[in-house]
Amino acid sequence: MKRKFSDRANWRRIIRKSYNCLALDSDEFKGLVTFYRIHELREPLWKEYNGRRLCLADRGYLWMQHFPRGEHFVVTTMFDDKGRVVQWYIDICKTQGLTDQHVPWFDDLYLDVVVLPSGEVFLLDEDELEDALRDGEVTGKEAALARKTAGRLLSSIRNGRFRYFTLSLKHRKSLTERELRES
Repeated sequence: MKRKFSDRANWRRIIRKSYNCLALDSDEFKGLVTFYRIHELREPLWKEYNGRRLCLADRGYLWMQHFPRGEHFVVTTMFDDKGRVVQWYIDICKTQGLTDQHVPWFDDLYLDVVVLPSGEVFLLDEDELEDALRDGEVTGKEAALARKTAGRLLSSIRNGRFRYFTLSLKHRKSLTERELRES
C-alpha cells in the first residue's frame, strides 16, 4: 500500500509549482482542500480513456484535492489552463492523515474512479487490488473496504448525488477570487 502526499514533492516532471492547503469546516464540506498549480514542467502528462487522449498536467493546470474528514476517498479535480475540468479522479484509501508540516496524505487502496466532464465514468485498477490482495499487501478486510467505498461512490455518481462536482467548481472559484485580491 502506497502513502501518497498532496504536495507531490517527488514529482520529477514538475519544475516549478505553487501549493496551498486549507482546512474547511462548513455545512457542505469538512476536511482539507489542497491547490497544486503547475507553473513549469518538463513535459505534459497525457492519459487515454476509451481511445480519447486527455492532457492531465501542463503549464497553468491546477490540481485541487478534497480530503473529506472521515471518508475513505480523496477527490482530485484537474483543471486545464482555461479553468475547465479535465477530470475528477477519486482515489479510494484506507486512511488519511497530515504530516508534521501540514501536508495531507492518504494510504492508497488501489481502486480509482475517474469521471470525465462528458459524464463517462471509469473504475480503474481492479487488477492491482487483486494482485495486492494475493501478494499480501492488503488484507481481505481492506480489499472489501475498497470495493464497498468504490460501489458507494459509483452509486452516488450515477444517482446525481456526488457533491464534489459542484464543490470543486465552487472552491476553484473562491481560490481564483482570493488570488486576484492578493495580486
